[in-house]
Amino acid sequence: MKDRRVFVIVLDSYGIGYEPDAADFGDVGSNTLKSITGSAKYDTPVMADLGLFNIDGIDYIEGCAEPKGSFARLRESSRGKDTTIGHWEIAGIISPTPLPTYPNGFPEELLEEFSRRTGRGYLCNKTYSGTEVIRDYGDEHVNTGKLIVYTSADSVLQIAAHEDVVPVEELYRYCEIARELMQGEHGVGRVIARPFNGSSGSYARTPRRHDFSLIPPKDTMMDVLLRHGYDTYGVGKIYDIFAGKGINHTVRIEDNSDGMVKTLEYQKEDFAGLCFVNLVDFDMKYGHRRDIDAYAGAATVFDRELKTFIDGMRDEDILMITADHGCDPGFKGTDHTREYVPLLVYGKDVRAGVDLGTRATFADIAATVQDIFEITSVTDGTSFWDEIRRR
Repeated sequence: MKDRRVFVIVLDSYGIGYEPDAADFGDVGSNTLKSITGSAKYDTPVMADLGLFNIDGIDYIEGCAEPKGSFARLRESSRGKDTTIGHWEIAGIISPTPLPTYPNGFPEELLEEFSRRTGRGYLCNKTYSGTEVIRDYGDEHVNTGKLIVYTSADSVLQIAAHEDVVPVEELYRYCEIARELMQGEHGVGRVIARPFNGSSGSYARTPRRHDFSLIPPKDTMMDVLLRHGYDTYGVGKIYDIFAGKGINHTVRIEDNSDGMVKTLEYQKEDFAGLCFVNLVDFDMKYGHRRDIDAYAGAATVFDRELKTFIDGMRDEDILMITADHGCDPGFKGTDHTREYVPLLVYGKDVRAGVDLGTRATFADIAATVQDIFEITSVTDGTSFWDEIRRR
């Protein structure tokens, strides 16, 4: 199908209920969607019309009588609940072994080598909230020039630095050094640059974050599409998540709404292939900060923007909306949550009201995308294209 376009929009952390193995992750009882739909700021009629509340396990809101899209609940097969693992699985890579995490900090010998190669010392080396770590270590960093190195429950090494102390490009270079060191058994999913600015007592992170990801261990749906002559577009941090592998067009975004603006701009272009979108605010700004109302409000805004996107779809376009993990703002702690994710599929060539039930893996998306383009799938997952396509 040389004229086909598929848009996959990932609502980062938009989980819909804890998975059967949630106890292994300490996440029994988590349900991101249930938490945010309880807010008066939540209103998503467009997603409801596509079949969001008809999905398996969503029994606390009445579903649509005649859904306009096909829908499913997806279970994560990989052993993880982070952005990298989730997106890799959406793109067709199931990861049976979790990426390494460092709840007690990184090995001292690694950080000593990092210090030797950067010429700067380091602070913290603990699991920390990104906003709290600059509050607690910002002054010492500004006074000494030492880098703030910290992690989270995810497989990440994060480096925070004030833009007046460490220019952003220099911070990026330090992250590249850390990425070189964090390989093999220490191969974290992402090394993240976290620049901030401001003064003592009022430090704030800037939008010039940059992720340095582990290269995916095998081909994704994007690699396959490129080999067959299709374009692959990444919006937001998609390029970073896949270390650029398989993406031949990319654009950075400031926030969710800017992400939809950029997606709408790509929608107006003439191309054949995949546009892969990540909207990170749900996770970064609202899920981790356990802000139910703000998360709900962001969902409401996205739903309005989604209406604009749908109105601009061409007859051959196919839209898929999904998520990469949960981050329940009504749950304990501040970490991601091990949850099922939604899948909504819509387009002129997609049958309305098809309930795909509960699928075994996010990777079914990748297999289906390849099937839509009449390519024999070489990734993990099972296609559901024959179940939803109009004939």
